[in-house]
Amino acid sequence: MLTYTVYSEAGGVGKTTMAANLAVADARAGHDVLAIDMDPQEGSLSFLFDVADRRTDSEADSLVRHLVERPRGPFADLIETSEGVDVLPAHNSLEVLSKHLRRREEEAADFGENWNPNVQLLRVLKDAGIPSAYDTVIIDPPATADVKLYNALHATRNLVIPFEPSGKGQQSVEGLADLVTGLEDTLDINVGVLAAVPNRFKGTNDQEEMLKRLRAQSYDIPVVFRERTSLLEGCWRKQCSAFKYIEKHRSRERDYEIETLEQFEKLAAHLRQTREQEATA
Repeated sequence: MLTYTVYSEAGGVGKTTMAANLAVADARAGHDVLAIDMDPQEGSLSFLFDVADRRTDSEADSLVRHLVERPRGPFADLIETSEGVDVLPAHNSLEVLSKHLRRREEEAADFGENWNPNVQLLRVLKDAGIPSAYDTVIIDPPATADVKLYNALHATRNLVIPFEPSGKGQQSVEGLADLVTGLEDTLDINVGVLAAVPNRFKGTNDQEEMLKRLRAQSYDIPVVFRERTSLLEGCWRKQCSAFKYIEKHRSRERDYEIETLEQFEKLAAHLRQTREQEATA
């Protein structure tokens, strides 16, 4: 099974649209895909896939309830489907997940039990049979490094890092490398970086030089996405992937947008191949 977390410390780098379009690309290639939204922001993966109806319902079951072992129903009932992708929507209770996990940890300690708040997503997915039910699991956490990211990394052990090829973008990628090292030490796990993915590339000399430096640091950069503001803004407006937006909402095909879809397909296939090579190494 291919599992990865799409994460960047920098905002505005297309983290969520990257996760959504990779999920759809993988589903279109014939794979069973589960996309998990762990971002409590309104403009998250759930909104993009138009499956956020229960986000504000305080009576609804949610991933948070399952993480603290207080579910109101089967895990499978949480899952919605959009564009061939199974989506586990976010709930507003994710905003206070740290508090709920800490409280549950304290309860366990009172009874002499060892309860690790950082591995609860992994437990929930295993208990629900997700590893045998899906070919791909993609998690979209918030940009902050907190317990939501820790759970995502424990569950996936792999990162895909979108970034903007600017001075700030390079610092975020290099800073993330330090963060990964720190997380590995803190969580006592190995975390691999499957790919670093430049967005909004304009082909300037400075950007070309940055990509050369990052590749020299052993970052895998399989594709480079150019500026596609109109396409991605359209996705948010119509609440769909780039694939559906071009097929349903564009009056005419634009060659450069078709090329963007092909890049998502290429990246999705590359991530799978990379993971398979690592598994057999």
